[in-house]
Amino acid sequence: MKTIAIIPARMGSSRFPGKPLAKLLGRTMIEHIYKRVALSNSLDATYIATCDEEIQRVAQDFGAIVIMTANTHERASDRVAEAAAKIDAELVVMVQGDEPMTHPEMIDAAVAPFLEDRHLGCVNLVRIIDNEADFYDTNTIKVVMNQQGDALYMSRQPIPTRTRTDFMQTSVYKQVCIIPFRRAILFEYTRLPPTPLEQMESVDMLRLLEHGYRIKMVKTEFITQAVDTEADLARVAKLMELDPLLASY
Repeated sequence: MKTIAIIPARMGSSRFPGKPLAKLLGRTMIEHIYKRVALSNSLDATYIATCDEEIQRVAQDFGAIVIMTANTHERASDRVAEAAAKIDAELVVMVQGDEPMTHPEMIDAAVAPFLEDRHLGCVNLVRIIDNEADFYDTNTIKVVMNQQGDALYMSRQPIPTRTRTDFMQTSVYKQVCIIPFRRAILFEYTRLPPTPLEQMESVDMLRLLEHGYRIKMVKTEFITQAVDTEADLARVAKLMELDPLLASY
């Protein structure tokens, strides 16, 4: 099963303009992500999908394969689908361009369920939220799951409610934006009309859930922190300083 990763990236982030090229421990953030993802043993190739020539130039300088896309996409999944249409691959792993703490083993874990279930169309990684600040941060997408580990709902608001329990007594999870799609489901996603909750929450995966598709959630123990603001970038820099994976690239 040919498996590729595509990292969508653009300069026009509303919360942190230009963040793919923000410096992190001496490299651009997009370089960290690309090189860490490419270390996965589950991948046949890794690509960057962008509409910005500035990102293209920088990425090609550090050896990345870049696919140029339209500048009209509002959702990362749509940008990835446009890029994936140009490549022959059965499984497409979307790794958001703001996840510099990605470990190759996270890619491997996200891909593994497809080898066991030929009907599975989409997987997301999740990690337990271990502090209240992240639980209430609207940049953190929270996830609730059923007993089989499939997503029930995702929100930027703090879910599930904690009115009856203390935070430390409640298992709450966040989405980690490493999202493998079976090729057919990725293209089906782009054909589905946007949904009310997807637009209200600004969460791509709600389009699939609202149209009745299953999303399997896979837990990861790796510490992750998405970069949505300059403060997040500083936080990630401290977390990554002693990361042994840095020596691999």
